[in-house]
Amino acid sequence: MDLPHIGRLAAGPRNSIADVAGVTVGHCTLDAGPVQTGVTVVVPHGGNLFTHKLPAAVAVINGFGKSAGLVQLEELGTLETPVALTNVFSVGAVLTAQVRHALQSNPESGRSLPSVNAVVMECNDGYLNDLHAFAVQESHFRQALAAASTEVEQGAVGAGRGMSSFELKGGIGSASRKAVVGAVGEFTVGALVLSNFGKLPDLILDGRPLGRELVGLAAQAAASDAAPEKGSIIMILATDAPLDARQLKRLATRAGAGLARTGSAYGHGSGDIALAFSTAQQIEAGSECVHASLLADHLLDPLFHAAADSVEQAIVNALFAAQTVRGRDGHERASLRDCLAAANLPSSP
Repeated sequence: MDLPHIGRLAAGPRNSIADVAGVTVGHCTLDAGPVQTGVTVVVPHGGNLFTHKLPAAVAVINGFGKSAGLVQLEELGTLETPVALTNVFSVGAVLTAQVRHALQSNPESGRSLPSVNAVVMECNDGYLNDLHAFAVQESHFRQALAAASTEVEQGAVGAGRGMSSFELKGGIGSASRKAVVGAVGEFTVGALVLSNFGKLPDLILDGRPLGRELVGLAAQAAASDAAPEKGSIIMILATDAPLDARQLKRLATRAGAGLARTGSAYGHGSGDIALAFSTAQQIEAGSECVHASLLADHLLDPLFHAAADSVEQAIVNALFAAQTVRGRDGHERASLRDCLAAANLPSSP
């Protein structure tokens, strides 16, 4: 089955979050029997984020999650570290690693300077990964950071190694869309998702109820449908459009539109969180007056469409990129491509 292109907007040249200039992504993947996990790092720009912050905002669609750093980000509207992704039990280790990394460039943080607000977000990969092993260490964050580049690997990599989507193999997905905003010009919205949510019967692929087709071929369909959905997704949006924190919160909220199109109802046990940042203007620490040139709110609709489409595309890309993975206690998640091949389903309805 061919990978569909979501929506009418064109993608950037990489069709990833790295189409927003300056943004890079790195992974460290742990693949050792019952340990199927890792760390993914999104780096918003190549400078010192603590001294040259970016406007940012968070939209909590459903708050069943254990992330770090979101309270201050919501209050002040700035991002001052890379965004790190990992599993639910490894937030502490990665948070410590983030702080240590920030201190290397800003040794007075927590002394004569404010303490750094490190952002770490998570999903629960415990079906495939042995969470009790606490396998993720500070060194794995450093490896992911060192690997950051504009070539964004997707699928069962980094933090996405042990993640599941629609009872299939999920993980890291990324996409981008170009949006023409009035007479101002063209801007890019890029998305990266840590996809770990969904029940198979609910899977919708570019408007096609593909999950119902696959469930119809599965003997365990009834039992699967009766179990509660306990997944999560982290959605990161980057844009080069000049937006402030308030506008970025509006942009982050539209990630939920892309998520819903794939079949999510934001279940009780689901942590569905979107973070958006703009690279257009940096905020220098200690500035007494911040001057910003912003798009008018009535021009934002093309960016909203780009956000929804790029998130939906990123979720689809994660499914198509992931390979079948076997992990803890023999648990296995099959890749969507393997399932489609086994079912001999046509590439179109």
